[in-house]
Amino acid sequence: MEKRYFGTDGIRGRVGEYPITAEFMLKLGWAAGRSLASPSCNKILIGKDTRISGYMFESALEAGLSAAGLNIALLGPMPTPGIAYLTRTLRACAGIVISASHNPYFDNGIKFFSSAGAKLPDELEYKIESMLDAPLETVEAAQLGKAERVVDAAGRYIEFCKSTIPSSIGLNGLKLVVDCANGATYHIAPNVFTELGATVIPMAMAPDGLNINLDCGSTKPAVLQAVVKAHEADLGIAFDGDGDRVMMVDHQGELVDGDELLFIIARERLQSGKPLGNAVVGTLMSNLGLEIALRELGLGLHRAKVGDRYVMEWLLAEKLLLGGENSGHIICLDKTTTGDGIVSALQVLAVMVVTGESLHTLKSGMQKFPQLMINIPLPRRIDLEHCPSVQDAVRSAETQLGRLGRVLLRPSGTEPVVRVMVEGDDVTQVSRLAQGIADVVGTAVAA
Repeated sequence: MEKRYFGTDGIRGRVGEYPITAEFMLKLGWAAGRSLASPSCNKILIGKDTRISGYMFESALEAGLSAAGLNIALLGPMPTPGIAYLTRTLRACAGIVISASHNPYFDNGIKFFSSAGAKLPDELEYKIESMLDAPLETVEAAQLGKAERVVDAAGRYIEFCKSTIPSSIGLNGLKLVVDCANGATYHIAPNVFTELGATVIPMAMAPDGLNINLDCGSTKPAVLQAVVKAHEADLGIAFDGDGDRVMMVDHQGELVDGDELLFIIARERLQSGKPLGNAVVGTLMSNLGLEIALRELGLGLHRAKVGDRYVMEWLLAEKLLLGGENSGHIICLDKTTTGDGIVSALQVLAVMVVTGESLHTLKSGMQKFPQLMINIPLPRRIDLEHCPSVQDAVRSAETQLGRLGRVLLRPSGTEPVVRVMVEGDDVTQVSRLAQGIADVVGTAVAA
């Protein structure tokens, strides 16, 4: 059965357009409270990123939860993985994240974490959706939920992040440029790296509600690349709006994406004898170069569907500890329960400190294949798998690429677009084939 509201990463859309409205959030808070509470737990956490609509939705969710008889702990602006961590440590029955991640300020969304700090299982999301159809019934006045603000939420999470690398490892002598995307890490990430001894040059850390992800952050690293070179920094670190993704920039200004970071972490764990398992989990978008580099280390690469929840499903099913996406959403299950940009960055920095090698040198152990992705706007639902012209274009490209190439065509789970990805060993051919398929898809969508 298809879910009506929940997608691969919660509920997301444009603010003011159903269901991303105050009225819906009020009912969602009530439905979540009725679905997630238990006799032994009646507290739910609410955290948010820095977009202006977070104020409105925080209040609406708070009212709905109170009406259902749940107590609320307000975290304020907090990275998504920080909310997952605090949900566990504060023994809440669930955590709610108000965020649209890397999307612009005019979008927003809701994500839930279970009491264990993990994404909700499907059955609970179905239960919440079913409760949305029930009439909202407010509990007796004496049973209404109370709200309190967790004033030390940021400090708690900062200390947790620092604890994910050995206390013997410091970042003294490293000059870092840290791009907070004007998002939820603005008051967290610079403090983490500074307290560990690094010299930090912060950027995009003045959120005004409208500038989250605006020409900054992990999806738009061009300014960071320039600043790293201008300041002759050792590297740059870029987070997305809610802090669950990270990209890095080496001292030469070259981007180091999630696949390369995943390789660096996996190789260090393997060589140092740390628990890892016999494989790493990636996605259909993971670069072929990652698969080849891991194979040379004796490790496999499992390709999950795109989306961190699918990476997590593979990790749990195969009892593995490390997985991620090329977007920089990396999950280190030996450290935490979800993708965490700050924690992932710290794992890479720790490798640099221990080996004495630069990020540029560390990433050179993996040779990326040229890969190009083109997003085609999708104004309506269309079944591209049964569109002859599109499938002919895909088959033709696959034939031309041969064994050292791939074509992937998929609708985005978070945006109204179709993603056309082509990968191969010849950048000119990759570009030509990707544009050719994109043109055919654009024509099919417009027809």
